[in-house]
Amino acid sequence: AVAFVPSATIKNPKISTAMRLMDPAVLDPELIGTFNSVMQQSASFTDSTSSILAFSDQGQNLAGIFFQASLLPYLLFLYFLSFRANRINNIGNFGFQFILLFVLSTIPAGIISRSTYGCSLADVDWLHGGAELLLTVANVLIVLGFKEASTNPNPPKIDLNRILALGAFGAFAVACALGPSIGFQAHSPFLLGVGDLPSDTTLALPWVTHSEPVNALSIPTWAIHFSSVIEYLIAMNLVWKYADVTGNEKWKGLTWGMLPLHASGICACTYHFFYNPSSLQFLVAMQAGLTLLGNLTCAIAAYRIAKSNGWNLDEINPFPKSATNPQGLVADGIAAMPLTLRQADESNQVLAAKVIGLTIFLSYLIKYGELGLDLPFEPNAPVALGMVLGIPAITAFQYYQKSAQSEEGGFNFNPMGDKTLSMADVKKYGVAGTVAYVLTELAFWIVAFPVAATALYKSSGHWPDVVNDNGDRAAVLAFIFAGANIARAFVPL
Repeated sequence: AVAFVPSATIKNPKISTAMRLMDPAVLDPELIGTFNSVMQQSASFTDSTSSILAFSDQGQNLAGIFFQASLLPYLLFLYFLSFRANRINNIGNFGFQFILLFVLSTIPAGIISRSTYGCSLADVDWLHGGAELLLTVANVLIVLGFKEASTNPNPPKIDLNRILALGAFGAFAVACALGPSIGFQAHSPFLLGVGDLPSDTTLALPWVTHSEPVNALSIPTWAIHFSSVIEYLIAMNLVWKYADVTGNEKWKGLTWGMLPLHASGICACTYHFFYNPSSLQFLVAMQAGLTLLGNLTCAIAAYRIAKSNGWNLDEINPFPKSATNPQGLVADGIAAMPLTLRQADESNQVLAAKVIGLTIFLSYLIKYGELGLDLPFEPNAPVALGMVLGIPAITAFQYYQKSAQSEEGGFNFNPMGDKTLSMADVKKYGVAGTVAYVLTELAFWIVAFPVAATALYKSSGHWPDVVNDNGDRAAVLAFIFAGANIARAFVPL
């Protein structure tokens, strides 16, 4: 459960008004009852705190459910992706597998942040940045693997890359074990905050009108986030191009499948942009929901790739196959086919320099640039949703344009040649149409719930408790129903 104490007030020497800093303390479950009883003694905090607690608890529960449910689809994705006839590079394949270690690392990091510091993981910079570093390592492996497989007739071996990646995981495990005992505090910056400007220098910048909250991300942690987003976009593009390298257009479907995971990363960055406020707690549940959706779409895309390359149910038969059994010959033949290499757009060194340069620029721009804005200090749910949905929408539009220019099928936004899509059209495409319909509905609900919750908050002044309050539950469903009818006006179904 998440709870908040009264905000501290400080004076910024550059501003005539007092600045309010919210203490993002996270209490252990045993302390919640005591905290609530204390808060009830203050009439000025009773209503707002209880409503925030209700929605925060619910948001965290939803996030936990979504994250747990996303594990099985991701394991299926890894299974189908590793099918021998897919001819995926070992380094790239290991990169996708290494994401599991990133997920694993967040468990002890979250436990330490709560039990030792009484904070959420997002507010403990050295743990936060260390865990996110493993995701960056995974994305680097994916980019390196697909780039080398597509352009290099003699791609590097996986051994050294695996050792370096596992070494990073081991280093983070040691940091988790020793960090609290060697003096790391709740807001100790990741990598000792290398690159952070002194507070006096920050306040002296001409555009700065706000002081940083204590839970602001350090430059290294912002860099890890931006590099992960940039690398993932590069990986999506390399996967798209892998369709030409393998001669299998189904690989482009994996790029589309990765899009919700890209949106999940943007969701996390948006939450940090606003300094992790309770009023935007729904972004945590939304991020988890997008992760679940992305793992499902990636699993389906990987299945389609494997199926097109000869995978069948006999592949899961644990017993040895007969030497005269023709099953699997198609897959073996495809696995033996050489890749059609393409010319590299740039060397690895040039690509790395571009990623590093853009990462550093964005890190300083956001960390110190937002101090001149009021928006990050006045959390705005519609703006946050616009950021979460708008940036991935731009990415999706770029691939839609690529699909429209492709002569090999790809994604066709209007396959029926008219302006509407009926249930009969969905049924016409059989299982594929049904799966697409289910995923579309899931995506709608992932977006609709936080939007409806925010609408209720704006109209009533409290966050909904759909678990315990029938009135709130009915109001949220009414908002979603109204939104669905508006959506049908644009996309009839």
